[in-house]
Amino acid sequence: MPPMPPVKAKAIALSRSKTTTASAFYPGIVLAIAAALALVLAHPAVSQDLSATAPTVTAPDRPASFADLAEHISPSVVNITTSTTVAAATDPQGIVPPGSPFEDFFNNRDGAPRRSSALGSGFVISSDGYIVTNNHVIEGADEIEIEFFSGEVRPATLVGTDTNTDIALLKVDATGLPFVKFGDSDGPGARVGEWVVAMGNPLGQGFSVSAGIVSARNRALSGTYDDYIQTDAAINRGNSGGPLFNLDGDVIGVNTAILSPNGGSIGIGFSMASNVVSNVVTQLKEFGETRRGWLGVRIQDVTADMVDAIAGLGSARGALITDVPEGPAMDAGLLSGDVILTFDGKDVKDTRELVQMVGNAPVGKEVAVDILRDGATLAKTVVLGRRETAEAAATPAADTAPAAPEPSQVLGLTLSEVTPDLSAQFSLPDTAEGLVITEVAPESDAAGKGVVAGDLITEAGQQKVTSVADFEARIAEAKDAGRKSLLLLIRRGGDPRFVALVLDDK
Repeated sequence: MPPMPPVKAKAIALSRSKTTTASAFYPGIVLAIAAALALVLAHPAVSQDLSATAPTVTAPDRPASFADLAEHISPSVVNITTSTTVAAATDPQGIVPPGSPFEDFFNNRDGAPRRSSALGSGFVISSDGYIVTNNHVIEGADEIEIEFFSGEVRPATLVGTDTNTDIALLKVDATGLPFVKFGDSDGPGARVGEWVVAMGNPLGQGFSVSAGIVSARNRALSGTYDDYIQTDAAINRGNSGGPLFNLDGDVIGVNTAILSPNGGSIGIGFSMASNVVSNVVTQLKEFGETRRGWLGVRIQDVTADMVDAIAGLGSARGALITDVPEGPAMDAGLLSGDVILTFDGKDVKDTRELVQMVGNAPVGKEVAVDILRDGATLAKTVVLGRRETAEAAATPAADTAPAAPEPSQVLGLTLSEVTPDLSAQFSLPDTAEGLVITEVAPESDAAGKGVVAGDLITEAGQQKVTSVADFEARIAEAKDAGRKSLLLLIRRGGDPRFVALVLDDK
């Protein structure tokens, strides 16, 4: 049975406080009550009876039973059994002595491969036999069998998988199957606190139903496209790939992972949101693979300390472009230092949101993008490429060499113009232009923000710099404009990122 990928749980220790004597306790509590009363009288708005203003929950909002819902949708849920050929185990190091009781564990006497089986869950999404499950349920399987709620067993073929979202699409040869549809995982039926029902094959025990609520939304575990619904509905190993239903009987998530210190359910489970899954499934059904949009930029989040250094921004929002390699963004005229504010008519909150927006957009689509450049908002149109093609063609960046000191100190940085010796010392490309940082003062703002010797400054104040004089001129311009920080574009090993340094730093 492939384990549902557990996420390491953090342990929170609670300690008892020391006992307080009665003589010290009562005067203390009187003073505390007096202070609290004074605070309430001074700030009456702080004291609010939330119970008095809570929305009324009527009887129909509290399901007396999930039986009707379970009976209606259970025929769409399936158990999945996979078989995999495993090479014979051997003891190549000879560490198990002949005759040991562990000898059979390490050595297959006839040398023949063995068969390994595993269990998981899934659900039917069309009458002609398309079935959704997790990729980790069927990964590496030679044979896949589907057991329906009726007890009927059919072989299944793999249509396609997406490792980024851990989703797989299967197909059985059938017609007239009962099926369910995807609901809106951003809709009212998936709000925090709404009832949800999980179905599947936990621990290989067969068809099972559990109920709970949506505990949290938009959880990210480790993937680029993560958008998990957190629920306290019991999810265990074997539930992987099973559906999470709202009370309308629509699938709003695919049960994928649990947070657990011991591998069992502790009431923290994660289901990949249906709005992500349905888009993936559509592409797998049509192409047998995913085809995600690609903008062709490197980006980073705008932090609070950068806001003052970016004219016209006003608040920490959008995605800051650090590099524009050859691709769709370059063709559309986007530049390093631009802040992407909107994509396809929707505001961009941060880089994670932009990546998901772009990934969900069709390849080849013309998309309107609003950017902030030099304090002005500009409208651009980008024709999206395909991410999978771009990633396949990408090459890893070179490593950075160790640092070495050089004179000329500004903002806690020791700077030097690019020379052949420094290029060789710090493994800079032959075409490198800018200022090489050869030393960083330990107490400086730059050190606190991760700037290290060997980094290359290519822009300051969103303008190109090739000399220390250029750099000092950008500092003067920022101070004249009343700014408290200066935005630097720094490259390390070919990877760019922006850093805002406080101008008062010495």
